[in-house]
Amino acid sequence: MNEILVLYYSRYGATAEMAQRIARGIESIADCQARIRTVPAVSTVCEATADEIPAAGPPYATLEDLQECAGLVLGSPTRFGNMAAPLKYFIDSSSSLWLAGALAGKPAAVFTSTSSLHGGQETTLLSMMLPLLHHGTLIMGLPYSESELLTTQTGGTPYGPSHLAGTDSKRPLSAEEKHLCRALGKRIAATAVALQHG
Repeated sequence: MNEILVLYYSRYGATAEMAQRIARGIESIADCQARIRTVPAVSTVCEATADEIPAAGPPYATLEDLQECAGLVLGSPTRFGNMAAPLKYFIDSSSSLWLAGALAGKPAAVFTSTSSLHGGQETTLLSMMLPLLHHGTLIMGLPYSESELLTTQTGGTPYGPSHLAGTDSKRPLSAEEKHLCRALGKRIAATAVALQHG
């Protein structure tokens, strides 16, 4: 069974919903399973600690999750055109895996949610790609054969799925956004299978 890690941080729930849609796409491919993980919030004023098990939602990610996965999908809300600090904090702890080349050659992709249409979706996606490139992963996006990229009036980029959450962060995922999340999940899972057998 190829386990694809869907690792995200979500504050208001939109990024978490995107992760679930991506997981459905992953699990629509034979011999593939999604492993959904999140990261705890970080403090801006002190070294914060969190319970080992979150009060709700998926478990917190560990370095073992990264090491064991056949592919990786990272998701984060946009913070000033960049990934959120909690996700970056976790990725910054992965130097031992970088030294070992544990992620090298694995397919990887990214997704994001923003409150405004021009709120830095593309730069956030690119910011998540940078550590993945350093780890030697094979970065995957969405091709324009996914016609929703041409018709979406909300989120959606060739760099990865995105969502326009609105200023109150309550706007539901559009039909195009849902489709693009599922398409990315299918694409990365199919690639992981092909790499395993190729």
